[in-house]
Amino acid sequence: MSHVRKTVLALLTLVALAAMAGCGGASDTAGGSDVSGGGDAKTTLSLVAYSTPEVVYDEIIPAFQQTAAGKGVGFKTSYGASGDQSRAVEAGLRADVVTFSTEPDMTRLVDAGIVDPSWNTTPNRGLVTTSVVAFVVRKGNPKHIKTWDDLLRPGIKVLTPNPFSSGAAKWNLLAAYGQASHAGKDPQAGLDYVRKLIAHVPVQDKSGREALSDFTGGNGDVLLSYEYEATTAQKKGEDVDYVVPDDTIKIDIDIAKTRAAPAAAQQFLDYVLSKPAQQRFADWGYRPVNAAVLAAAKARGLFPDPPGLFTIDQLGGWSKVNDQFFDVDRGSIAKLEEDAGVSTAK
Repeated sequence: MSHVRKTVLALLTLVALAAMAGCGGASDTAGGSDVSGGGDAKTTLSLVAYSTPEVVYDEIIPAFQQTAAGKGVGFKTSYGASGDQSRAVEAGLRADVVTFSTEPDMTRLVDAGIVDPSWNTTPNRGLVTTSVVAFVVRKGNPKHIKTWDDLLRPGIKVLTPNPFSSGAAKWNLLAAYGQASHAGKDPQAGLDYVRKLIAHVPVQDKSGREALSDFTGGNGDVLLSYEYEATTAQKKGEDVDYVVPDDTIKIDIDIAKTRAAPAAAQQFLDYVLSKPAQQRFADWGYRPVNAAVLAAAKARGLFPDPPGLFTIDQLGGWSKVNDQFFDVDRGSIAKLEEDAGVSTAK
């Protein structure tokens, strides 16, 4: 696909998203709802989030509204693929609090003047939770999938979303690259592995949530996803198990308020990072950033760190990695995806 055509498609997407924002507000996008603040509602906050944590915010928002700070605060919520959500806000979708699965989706809004550049200078470094890339498998793991090499066995079908709409997909492919390259020390080995892995992926859905739905619907042998997607699926009664491989990447989930947000947005952020809210995240399988909640969970044997855990910083940081791998014109993984016939249009 030519650069000009990609640009036209991107502009059309932004126009459509902006129209959605103008027609009905946040709750009219990929998924979401209006949450009343009661008859005395004085403020309405718009939460725009990536697709997976909806079940947690469905608990956190009413709990916040029961506090003194949350009394009279209503919410409009929107959930969708991280990259799409970020571009929608850039295009005009109203947002007071944004939470994305990759830093570049937040950086886009910083560059647009919508989020303050200091968003990640807080004590929690702008994070709301963390996770790791895991293998979601059928109940009982009938294909005995335990290692990255197992994903390349003949006949194994792997599901992972499209990295040009989904933040989860970027993390998945970076985990695959990082484990094969020894955390970036052997780049060619990493890219060779990713190329072989993509050949085992029959379809790349738009978001992590759509990929999970595809998997639980019966497609594929293994799903690459956040650890907490597996625990969420289990809590919802799905017949899945999951494996955390020895070598995988630490996932950072970002949150910030926008510059134009009312004071209630900061109060909501403070609550989201408090012990009660962070415990709700932990209960759903998200690794909390509140130190006390995380320590208590680890004391119960939850959230062990795999021996070969590595970070985005070890791969060069998001500012380098996003261009090096996912730039649609020059990125090495983008080229592999294009060669495999996957759409790289944003």
